[in-house]
Amino acid sequence: MNGLNAQKESTNIHQNFFVRAKHKATRFLHILGPGLVTGAADDDPSGIATYSQAGANYGTGLLWAFPVMFPLLLAVQETCSRIGAVTGKGLAANLKAHYSKTTLLICVSLVVLANTVNIGSDLGAMAAATELLLPIPFVILAIGFAVGIIALEILIPYKVYAHVLKWLAIALFAYPVTAFVVGQDWSSIFAATFTLSPKITFDSAYILVGMIGTTVSPYLFFWDTSQVVEEEISKGRLTTKRPPTITKQFLRSLRIDNFVGMTLASVTAWFIVIVCASVLFANGVTEIDTAADAARALEPLVQNFPNAGLISKIIFSSGIVGLGLLAIPTLAGSASYAISETMDWKEGLHRKFGKAIKFYSVIIIATLIGLGMNFLGIDPIKALVFTAVFNGVAAIPLLFMILRVGNNADILGEHKNGIFSNLGVLLALIIVTIAALFLFYAEIFS
Repeated sequence: MNGLNAQKESTNIHQNFFVRAKHKATRFLHILGPGLVTGAADDDPSGIATYSQAGANYGTGLLWAFPVMFPLLLAVQETCSRIGAVTGKGLAANLKAHYSKTTLLICVSLVVLANTVNIGSDLGAMAAATELLLPIPFVILAIGFAVGIIALEILIPYKVYAHVLKWLAIALFAYPVTAFVVGQDWSSIFAATFTLSPKITFDSAYILVGMIGTTVSPYLFFWDTSQVVEEEISKGRLTTKRPPTITKQFLRSLRIDNFVGMTLASVTAWFIVIVCASVLFANGVTEIDTAADAARALEPLVQNFPNAGLISKIIFSSGIVGLGLLAIPTLAGSASYAISETMDWKEGLHRKFGKAIKFYSVIIIATLIGLGMNFLGIDPIKALVFTAVFNGVAAIPLLFMILRVGNNADILGEHKNGIFSNLGVLLALIIVTIAALFLFYAEIFS
């Protein structure tokens, strides 16, 4: 009898353990939201192209940039999340309320311009990647993607759409898996990563600014801030009748979400460089001119299968298209938040189209202008890297304003930046500025 009771007690302990584990996992997944989506969107087609080019051009020579960029990205995005959470307003709305009209217009103009260029290059990349698999003209594919994305963003309810965006992040895992399939000298990889060895030339500065620009991107600042507000509205923490409900637990969950999203973005980007270094650079492929060149980096993942080249193109194309579907709504949405908050229009993906026509009109127009860029004869892959560099330059004044807003007690009160947030945002501003100035200097005197 005692043995039977002991067996029952042991069974109950195991059941309770799994119930608690399941509960913790569910609660953790429930926490993930704007930060995870923002982090996944950070590795958009422009990011994939830039990191791929870094690996193909320089092997593991630029891996040292990731430990430098990660804490900066974390500090910047945590500040943006906190601004949205505490104020219940997007970044543009806070700039409008507390700073000059000139400052507001400069910041909004920069993010709208950078986002539109980014939309165009991402649409081009999606079309070029799909062309690897389907005999459909580039123009038709680009138009189809643009129209499809607009329809999805307008017609699907925000809660459903956010859930879909969260799971599209899975497309990023092809690169880490490939890195392990290829096999790496991990001691050399980690040495290259954690040894600061910046050997800067004009070409490496161009790629480095692109890496910074596609990591610490202007559209993420506005999107993350506004999406935290959307999350507060969807969960009833913010209404038109009362300000946001801020608790320590809520801010803790916000930081966890932000940390997971930014870690996902940074680690995946690190793996993209490693894969392209070990597959392309190691075999003498130092330039990525087409989508097919970039797809070759994933061939070792399926090298033992028949038609490995085709399968690698399918995986690459799926990743580019999946992340494009994630990033383009983020780009168009953040531009629309910025303009709508500036113009005092009703805004937000939680509203139906008929209740926020102007907000959705900006999304449509930004996407269509970006689409139009693809009819100018610009090479899609080169456009992706240029876009990343452009983002790096555009981020400079925006980082300056995020630093000011984060330290403004009139805006954030007791929740203004602490020493670590300030240090991270300030270093991000300094490093991006130095990199951009070096790029301009090298361009003028080369």
